[in-house]
Amino acid sequence: MTQYAIVTDLNRCVGCLACSAACKTVNNVPIGNFWIKVLRIGPNKAENRTTKGSTVETYFLPIQCQHCENPACVQVCPTEASHKLEDGSVQVDKEKCIGCQFCAMACPYGVRYLNEEERVVEKCTLCEQRTAQGELPQCVAQCSGRARWFGDIDAGWDSFEGPAYPESVTDPSYEGMQSARAKMTDWVVPFTDADVHHLTNVGNNPAVAYILRERNWYGQE
Repeated sequence: MTQYAIVTDLNRCVGCLACSAACKTVNNVPIGNFWIKVLRIGPNKAENRTTKGSTVETYFLPIQCQHCENPACVQVCPTEASHKLEDGSVQVDKEKCIGCQFCAMACPYGVRYLNEEERVVEKCTLCEQRTAQGELPQCVAQCSGRARWFGDIDAGWDSFEGPAYPESVTDPSYEGMQSARAKMTDWVVPFTDADVHHLTNVGNNPAVAYILRERNWYGQE
């Protein structure tokens, strides 16, 4: 099976909002709405720190559609507008959507909204228009901190990739590198299964994952 997802290394995320801005631009997200919201978690008391440093900690948590294995939004949709593709992503067929917003009410993460102009529900699509052509989601392609990675959860961590940036745009190798890929396993600091987290699972099995080391996870498993 295939289950496309995004993994975010929260120890690398600096909350620059490049992912949110890139998403809005490429997907024409209306003003006032977001497919990705970046929350600041903390400051909180640092309890799991094994290295010397501050007694408080904070991190940034990007929230988007979790492209769940068993999405509640799909189960409640009366017209089958919300559906899962074979790649595991959850999509909305705007031709079938009647704007009832049952899916928005059923979503545990509040990541859907009604497009008032089109009267259809919208949300993160994992940039299906890009990934279907072998490209990266725009939020991953624009993450200069190499915090966000895209791949197939069922295929393992080795499948997750991001953009292969050169040292600078003046580097002679920059030309043509925008389509090159870097492997997550070559760049992220080693992590254990205990460092991998998901948003609250209410039986829907969210696919999007977050890596967080030596800090308290407040996303609730």
